Amino acid sequence: MTFRIKQYEHVGIRVTDRDRALAFYGALGWKEAINLPAHHANEMVNDAGIYINLIFNGAKRPENRNVLQDEPVKLPGFTHAAFVVEDMDDLITMLERESIPITDGPVFYSNRRRVIFVRDPDGNVLEFNELIH
Repeated sequence: MTFRIKQYEHVGIRVTDRDRALAFYGALGWKEAINLPAHHANEMVNDAGIYINLIFNGAKRPENRNVLQDEPVKLPGFTHAAFVVEDMDDLITMLERESIPITDGPVFYSNRRRVIFVRDPDGNVLEFNELIH
């Protein structure tokens, strides 16, 4: 029998400040579903059923530099989470309203998706894709 991955469950995102992270990810549509204080974490879900876990034990770094993205030595690891949105213009309008800067984009990649990148308050990178059909 061949094993098969059937869907993506969640991404864990390490942050330094619980309240600040809840506010940021809340502005993007996630709500806390389960608090896991024994693990210094939670589960958050949006209205489409997409889960993320926030992990509340991150060490603050100067200027919120991302150790995987912003340093000259490129260490192995996950560099970003990528999400699909229905309408990129709606997302861009919401980001502007919430004063969340776009760090790259919008750009078109491989003639199949329009992409922007943002960073959370700790420098974690989030990619948002509008698929072109």
